Amino acid sequence: MTQPYPLQFKPEMKERIWGGRALEQFGLELPEGAIGEGWMIGDHPNGTTKVVNGELAGLGLDEIRERYGRDFFGTKGFSERNGRFPLLIKLLDCNDDLSVQVHPTDSYEGLPEGELGKTEMWYILDAKPGAKIIYGLKDGIDRPTLAAAIEAGRVMDCLQEVPVEAGDAFYIPAGTVHALCAGVVVAEIQQNSDTTYRVYDYDRPGLDGKLRELHVEDSLNVIAYEGAGATRMKTDGIGDNEWLKIAESPYFIVEKGNVRASWPLSTTADSFVIVVIADGNGVIKWNNGEQTVKAGECFLLPANLGEYELNGHMTILRSVAP
Repeated sequence: MTQPYPLQFKPEMKERIWGGRALEQFGLELPEGAIGEGWMIGDHPNGTTKVVNGELAGLGLDEIRERYGRDFFGTKGFSERNGRFPLLIKLLDCNDDLSVQVHPTDSYEGLPEGELGKTEMWYILDAKPGAKIIYGLKDGIDRPTLAAAIEAGRVMDCLQEVPVEAGDAFYIPAGTVHALCAGVVVAEIQQNSDTTYRVYDYDRPGLDGKLRELHVEDSLNVIAYEGAGATRMKTDGIGDNEWLKIAESPYFIVEKGNVRASWPLSTTADSFVIVVIADGNGVIKWNNGEQTVKAGECFLLPANLGEYELNGHMTILRSVAP
């Protein structure tokens, strides 16, 4: 019988017109081109990651799901809509501005077959001086006002810009208009979905030299004009070996912790644990092994792992299914 252990995966790298080479700072191997996204843990038709460590090396996350099911993922660790692993974990390098976009909820009738809505959160790993994001509509913007602004090429007049720095956390429920902008590196925890509706893309060509498709009608349909509950916070007030909840949704709970000494923890039968090393380095120990870890690495701790310990000098993000 296979004993549970922290699973590490080979990232699926995605070239994007707004990407760069910043993910190399984490020691990741990047293919040629402008790499915008590293799908670190994924169970999606557009990117399924494979285990690179231990006894299960070579198996995709979909195969892990099929073989070990609720033992590894937990009783809450599946999407109720499609049975897949419920989260998608990414690192993003925003060398240029992303499109202004919005994601639908699970209930939107226009969803592609088999797809889900997309609620997500961002943790800013690095930000150049003056970096910003687009985060929601300005007060008083309704559908007719936004539609008229899009038609007139004035959509940016309707959007809120927010300055960012490393350590900021943003919760982005479906229906929230948003865009990462140039100069940030981000850890993203999101629903296992690849559904994005572009509101505006700066009239720039894509990788194929053609203007990228916009999804104006779908965007206008799914935007939460009165707000969807988006929240943001500074996260620098945490003590040693303490958790701070930085995002909570029906799909994930994300906490930030500063590891400074031995920290005994445990998984539960309810859920897997995702650990993203945001900064520093250290070790994960469990009953029959240990794994050295460093910034930029992501691990899936099976629900049946039980007791484990974090040690070292590092900042981590811990995500579970609620």
